[in-house]
Amino acid sequence: MTVRDSGTERTPGAVRVRAKGHVSDEDLGYVRGKVAAVLARQGLPAADGEVRITKAAAHHVEQPWSAAAELHVGRDLVVVHARGNGAHEVADRLQDRLRAQVERLAHRAEANRRSAAPPPWRGGPAGPGQEERPDAGR
Repeated sequence: MTVRDSGTERTPGAVRVRAKGHVSDEDLGYVRGKVAAVLARQGLPAADGEVRITKAAAHHVEQPWSAAAELHVGRDLVVVHARGNGAHEVADRLQDRLRAQVERLAHRAEANRRSAAPPPWRGGPAGPGQEERPDAGR
C-alpha cells in the first residue's frame, strides 16, 4: 500500500486529500470536488485539515473503500467517516455526512449570533407580554 498526496500544498485554509492503496487520480479528483463543494458554503469560516481515501488490498472485504475527514472549520473540529463499495459511492456518502456536520455548525453559529441580547432578568429588553421592571437597569 502506498500513500499518495493529491498535490495540494499545505497552507492555512487548505484541505489536503490523500490516498492509500490503488486509488486513481480521477477518483482523487472526484473526492476533492465533493469536499470543495461542501466547503464553498456562503459564510463558512476557512477550513483546514485532511481527507483520506483508502482502498483495501484484500479482495474479500465487504466494503473495500473507506474515507475519513478531519477538518478544522473555524474553531470547530469536524470528523466524518464513510465506507462503501466504490470510490464514487464513498465520496458521495462523505459529502452528505460532511454537509450535515457543516450545516449543523453554521446553524449553531447563526443561533449564537441571534441570541446575543441578555435576558430580561439581566437587564435586557422585555419580551412580548412582559412588563418592564423598574430595577432592570441596576
